[in-house]
Amino acid sequence: MNVRVLLADDQELVRTGLRMILDAQPGIEVIAEAPDGRRAVELARALRPDVCLLDIRMPHLDGIAATRELAGPDVVDPLPVVVITTFDLDEHVYDALRAGARGFLLKDAGPQLLAQAVHAAAAGDALIAPAVTARLLRTFAATPSARRVPQPLEPLTDREEQVLLEVATGRTNEEIAGRLFISLSTAKTHVANLLTKLGMRNRVELALWAYETGRLAARRD
Repeated sequence: MNVRVLLADDQELVRTGLRMILDAQPGIEVIAEAPDGRRAVELARALRPDVCLLDIRMPHLDGIAATRELAGPDVVDPLPVVVITTFDLDEHVYDALRAGARGFLLKDAGPQLLAQAVHAAAAGDALIAPAVTARLLRTFAATPSARRVPQPLEPLTDREEQVLLEVATGRTNEEIAGRLFISLSTAKTHVANLLTKLGMRNRVELALWAYETGRLAARRD
């Protein structure tokens, strides 16, 4: 079954180009387009696409606000959102992820990475452009914030701490299994347990939490 995608960008040429790229990828189908964030939210709620691909800078409602309406912490049945932009600005990435996005890409990422981000979002995973991942997390983990960092419902086990570190450095379940000498199903179980204990919905939130609590820095020292 194809991954059904909603595109939102205020430039028609950009939407056309993205549609051509995505429709050419196996297993992906663009089902609708929107010229602004407000229309994107309306279409997404009506059509329930598998993934929403949103530009950040749009009229009426920008991509971050639209992401918050579709995938924010208070949304009961969130939709997977990937944010795409021409602007490689850390604050945009951070705001998008905090709003609930499952991915962040630059428009020059290329067809392969774009398709990977769409498939990852549809599968419940997350993908951020490699060029911004580590810099983003380190920068904002070191930035003072009034946001309350959640604590686990119960202490993490030693193995969960190890898995968390691997997730925070961007490794897939397959890579985690190989590095920790555990089965793929065990790796998936540990990631699921981490999400449950921390009350989080995706791997990006886990990675941000690892940086914000100083865990990654501590493990690397």
